[in-house]
Amino acid sequence: MSEQNAELQALLAQEPVPTRRPTVPALEERLFTPIPVLDSGFVRLVDYMGDDNAIVQAARVSYGAGTKTQRNDRGLIRYLLRHRHTTPFEMCEIKLHVKLPIFVARQWIRHRTANVNEYSARYSILDREFYVPAPEQLAEQSSNNKQGRENQPVSAEQALAVLELLRADGNQAYSTYEKLINDQGDGTPVNEDEPRIARELARINLGVNYYTQWYWKIDLHNLFHFLSLRMDPHAQYEIRVYGDAIAELVKDWVPHAWEAFEDYRLGGGFFSKRELDVLRAILNEGADVDDVLPASGMSLRERREFRTKLQIGPPKK
Repeated sequence: MSEQNAELQALLAQEPVPTRRPTVPALEERLFTPIPVLDSGFVRLVDYMGDDNAIVQAARVSYGAGTKTQRNDRGLIRYLLRHRHTTPFEMCEIKLHVKLPIFVARQWIRHRTANVNEYSARYSILDREFYVPAPEQLAEQSSNNKQGRENQPVSAEQALAVLELLRADGNQAYSTYEKLINDQGDGTPVNEDEPRIARELARINLGVNYYTQWYWKIDLHNLFHFLSLRMDPHAQYEIRVYGDAIAELVKDWVPHAWEAFEDYRLGGGFFSKRELDVLRAILNEGADVDDVLPASGMSLRERREFRTKLQIGPPKK
């Protein structure tokens, strides 16, 4: 980590470089500065290309800026996102340096629309850094969601016991790893009488809470899809906080596009044909939701989700 910190300080100390390409002053200020996430993770902006105007240019296939007013640009961006005209958003790209627990990385990598280069534990020696949840994040298995946790955390006494187990396991695993690699970091054995197991093998006992790092580059269209899933309240907390950190950068990078994304994707909703039929019956015919929903053809789960979307209470008895 000392090498990384030295590299970071050198980057931050660089003088600004003149350029003819469009830049975003608010994002320039964020370059290379890590946003802390979880206990030892971060998101760091490495580079970016394009801005709100790049989206507009691509849609109009025009040269230069100033062909339309800012108000028209905003309206066009909102129209494009509202009607799912996605290719203009692919004209913007962002590159991030991310440090994250391995189990979060395994969720993250399911988004196959980015370019990724991960830190290699076959080549380098890992640090003794593993994720330990905050006590308020320790909860029992959800009773109605097989891949989630309950909202209520366990008791303080139970949390303390769990955290002690996690820290003990993490430290024990790293001690074994250290013994297996038998390397002072420069290729010199720590103990001449012990074998030096290859790094690609020595790492296999480390848990998925150990930290990895990668460079991750993605265009804005696919980034919005990533954020719509990973900032959702149902997403796992440990990846949701990374989504929140990335969102801080996107708000500064493309403010008009972010505003439209918040309105139509994050804060918006999708309705199926059957759900729309129910809404039409309620709005046009004055029907009661409790009368229409049971006959809608939707499953019980679909009906519950419909009520949640519209913040309608449970059926009247």
